[in-house]
Amino acid sequence: MLRILFFFLLLLVTTAVPAQVGTLLGKVLDEGGAPVPYASLGMQGKRMGTIAEENGVFIFNDLVPDTYEIIVSAVGYASNSFTVTVRANESAEYSVILESSSEKLEEIVVTGTMKPVSKANSPVPVEVYTADYFRANPTPSVFESLQTVNGVRPQLNCSVCNTGDIHINGLEGPYTMVLIDGMPIVSGLSTVYGLTGIPQSLIARVEVVKGPASTLYGSEAVGGLINVITKNPTDAPLFSADVMVSGWGEVNTDIGMKAKVGKSAHALIGINYFNYQQPKDNNGDGFTDLTLQDRISVFNKWSFDRKDGKIFTIAGRYVYEDRFGGELNWNKGFREGNEVYGESIYTNRWETFGTYQLPTSENITFQFSTNGHYQNSAYGETVYDATQYVGFGQLLWNKSLGNHDLLFGAGYRYTWYDDNTPATAIAEGDRNAPSRIHLPGAFLQDEIRLGRQNVVLLGLRYDYNSLHGNILTPRLNYKWNSKSLKDVVRVSVGNGYRVANIFTEDHAALSGARDVIFEDELLPETSWNVNLNYVRKIFTRGGAVITLDGSTWHTRFGNRILPDYESNPTAIIYGNLDGFAVSQGASLSTDISFRKGMNLNAGITVQDVFTNENGVRERQLLTETVSAVWQLGIPILRHQLKVDYTGNVYGPMDLPLLGALDERPGQSPWFSTQNLQLTKTLANGMEIYGGVKNMLNYTPPANSIARSFDPFDEGVEFTGDGGVVPTASNPQALTFDPTYVYASNQGRRWFLGWRWSLK
Repeated sequence: MLRILFFFLLLLVTTAVPAQVGTLLGKVLDEGGAPVPYASLGMQGKRMGTIAEENGVFIFNDLVPDTYEIIVSAVGYASNSFTVTVRANESAEYSVILESSSEKLEEIVVTGTMKPVSKANSPVPVEVYTADYFRANPTPSVFESLQTVNGVRPQLNCSVCNTGDIHINGLEGPYTMVLIDGMPIVSGLSTVYGLTGIPQSLIARVEVVKGPASTLYGSEAVGGLINVITKNPTDAPLFSADVMVSGWGEVNTDIGMKAKVGKSAHALIGINYFNYQQPKDNNGDGFTDLTLQDRISVFNKWSFDRKDGKIFTIAGRYVYEDRFGGELNWNKGFREGNEVYGESIYTNRWETFGTYQLPTSENITFQFSTNGHYQNSAYGETVYDATQYVGFGQLLWNKSLGNHDLLFGAGYRYTWYDDNTPATAIAEGDRNAPSRIHLPGAFLQDEIRLGRQNVVLLGLRYDYNSLHGNILTPRLNYKWNSKSLKDVVRVSVGNGYRVANIFTEDHAALSGARDVIFEDELLPETSWNVNLNYVRKIFTRGGAVITLDGSTWHTRFGNRILPDYESNPTAIIYGNLDGFAVSQGASLSTDISFRKGMNLNAGITVQDVFTNENGVRERQLLTETVSAVWQLGIPILRHQLKVDYTGNVYGPMDLPLLGALDERPGQSPWFSTQNLQLTKTLANGMEIYGGVKNMLNYTPPANSIARSFDPFDEGVEFTGDGGVVPTASNPQALTFDPTYVYASNQGRRWFLGWRWSLK
């Protein structure tokens, strides 16, 4: 009893004495001194931690006097740590700086202004998609990869040979300029067949600018830009490999290697090989559902270390493809004939491009690119034989004067094009007259920084087209951001122009049985665009970072060139619109990064694309009014697994019918393609991945090809003016036509892949 009483007396004495403890106060800041809200702080070796408040302030109370190592982390930032000594009855204070690390939030971009700048500071809205983003839904080409980018849609233009182009905000492929490392490589002939064969293993990121960019990049940059940026040879892995097969028999192989040559040269080489040779006809129309393809692409890039630290890179690519789609009993003996229908395309393409900073005290850079494209195509008995060479050189001078960041540019592009169509024929005879276009130009851009929160970008470009004369394209951009960079507002106004070549851009002008008719000489298209963009970052108490990115735009076109499929079912009539065309709409994207590595990227686009001619308003064919995309990545860290769920959904599109008697639906239905992937990371860094593509097994109707059983129109009766006569065997007055296409015929299939990267 005495022992128990003594114990309680001792306890009362010890609790009455003030505790010998201390307090740690501090603040978590980013590089610019702005608070980082809801950062996590933990003590190394102890089960103690806390969460910073919205203003970045944190506190540890009742700490036993000791030296502590504090680890600080937040989504979107690189982790940091600090050591602090806490003394009894004192308060220690410490501020810790976190550096931004999220590629999606603070990526360095170059496309909007031709200069490296952080994404948040760019006055031009630029969307950035990393190589990891595209690995969530692996595909054999960049063309297919873009199907999960909001407002961007890879559009199939032919049910037979499955060629296509890339639509941005409802505008067709020729309005989109595709760059590789900032150089205008993919253009002209290659808008149809040049988007494939870029080795995925060598892509560092893809930057997307929506809206006219002709001030910097000239013709073809009317709808927007897609800049495929390849890896720097000094940063690339020593060796990388990625092999994928599918249940349809597709085999895609990407191999990348780098080496140091001598003391100052670094070389990077990539090889892509894609093969598919197992024809399928699941819809029973007698034609291949997916074209047979045999494609190889070789990419080589060099960078050189220079004593002055300036840039010198040069790269080249070669692509060869043999592509076929058509009736199942076709072979090459039927090529160019009228017995068995097939579309057979041989493509040979080479490219070279580079950047060289001059060894001067001023920041002067020379950029250049050249390419040659040879294409021999047979669409049934119609043969298209074309060659194109493009040479481009540009000198840039970047000069800072006070708060003005000036960029001067002067360039020249030469295009030589020849084919066997009326586009290059001499009226008096059978000889060809190859098209030669000289396009010298110059531009000035002034980026004016009005403090830390306001930026004005002014730009003006002048070009002289040897066929169409003088062309001016101005631009104005304004950006405001809050001090914390949580809110960014951008306003853009710009002008664009485009000189069209129907035979190089529109596959429908060659395939099928329709004749091509030009109403008059085609004038250059012009456009004016207004764009409003708002970006908001939200930090939650749970540690997630939410980025909301909303845009609304209005683009008005003059001299718009549109194909008329409906006036004459046996022809496609091209001419400048006697009126105007409009592309307008709004989009919203969200990127949510969760504390434990889960990530959700989703977006929706609502658009209205129409023409107004003589007071008649018509929706543009093959253009959806609503589209949505998503990508959900869920890591299972305990088992080194990751689940990726990707998909898209498209609203109805108006489809090209073949006359009033055509009973096929005039609109496509709502449809969606969805994919599921599971990736396992092994101990040696290898990855095994697999899953299911097009899980819902959506394919368009089997009658997408009109009269597929009569591809040479042998059973069609025509009137004297080219019209079609309804008959007992052809009551809908149809002709063979593959242009009624809005989605791939490739249904559900499994895929399996293996990748490895040696650092």
